[in-house]
Amino acid sequence: MSRYRLVPSAAQEAVLRDHCGHARYLWNLAVEQHSHWHPGRAGAPGYLEQCRQLTAVRAEYLWLAAGSQTVQQQALRDFAQAMTAFLDPRNPAQRPTWRKAGRDEGFRIVGRERQWGVRRLSRKTGEVWIPKAGWVRFRWSRQVPQGVRSYRVNRDRAGRWHIAFAAIPESIPAPGNGQAVGIDRGVAVSAALSTGELLRVPSLTGRERNRLRRLERKLARARRGSHRRAQVKHTIAQLRARETDRRKDWAEKASTNIARRFDLIRVEDLKIGNMTRAASGTAASPGRNVRAKAGLNRGILRSGWGMLVRRLEDKAPGRVERIKPAFTSQRCSVCGRVDANSRESQARFACTACGFACNADVNAAMNIAAGHAVTARGGGGAARPVNREPHLLASLIGYG
Repeated sequence: MSRYRLVPSAAQEAVLRDHCGHARYLWNLAVEQHSHWHPGRAGAPGYLEQCRQLTAVRAEYLWLAAGSQTVQQQALRDFAQAMTAFLDPRNPAQRPTWRKAGRDEGFRIVGRERQWGVRRLSRKTGEVWIPKAGWVRFRWSRQVPQGVRSYRVNRDRAGRWHIAFAAIPESIPAPGNGQAVGIDRGVAVSAALSTGELLRVPSLTGRERNRLRRLERKLARARRGSHRRAQVKHTIAQLRARETDRRKDWAEKASTNIARRFDLIRVEDLKIGNMTRAASGTAASPGRNVRAKAGLNRGILRSGWGMLVRRLEDKAPGRVERIKPAFTSQRCSVCGRVDANSRESQARFACTACGFACNADVNAAMNIAAGHAVTARGGGGAARPVNREPHLLASLIGYG
């Protein structure tokens, strides 16, 4: 998806808000229809039947008829596609759920470019045709891809409008140098490369974090439904959006740099959804270390683990391998000994067998680069040699 910043006028923004509301309303109606189905009852209406129902509803309700039928029909088509993905046994997705105002603000337009059109006004400005809104300007930050057949308009919580043209970008060609790299993902260091590079996601500055804490305390004191509470929520959303933009920018630049430098990219096969699951327990018996687990979950999500690997797979298709992460942080990349005591701290690794020492994340990245799937079992100081051949990458970066 090629995304651009949309700059609508006040009148055009009102139309876009209506489109978002209509698309969300019909999506939620479709969710409600399918929620009444159970085994033994007749099947819920499909896309064609829902379109016929939409025609009857538009004839009865003028506020819905004033909107774009293209936007409304596409919302129903999107729901049908989501249900198809949910029912697919080969690659099941999550069941479509309710959409909420203020959080799910967007709609999609499908059709050939000649049906809606894009034109360039100046070096930094372009226009796109949106039903009922006319020509809406957007920032021409890069060339619009050719052959686009759909686009999506959405509004984030910070109040910014964006348009994304559905197009598959060209992949980055392999450099042909035969080099492989391993990437170890962490919280203190977002991504450690087997070459010794330590990459960190830029986050909010100290002043911005202090301001965010003050705003959150102010939000807790504000009365629900008040104008001041809405203003504070909007300011918090702007700070959160700034942090998200920095994380996305880092992931794009880091993935592009890695895809251009290495032929083979190996990463840990991490189940991020399972790792960031909330701590088990109830209100009466919440369990142990719940606050620490919540903080760890936030740190993992802020590090952009999934985004980095996803963009690597998009830019270097067929060149990204997922390696089992078992014991990669406890295994010596030089002698192959697995010992939990070798991990002296979060940042330092010192092998208890051969004495090799380096940054712990870099050592894990070198194991990942070699593609080692450690099968040792046990803990509490148990050690098992897996591969005693010296690792070539250790000598290349000056650690061997």
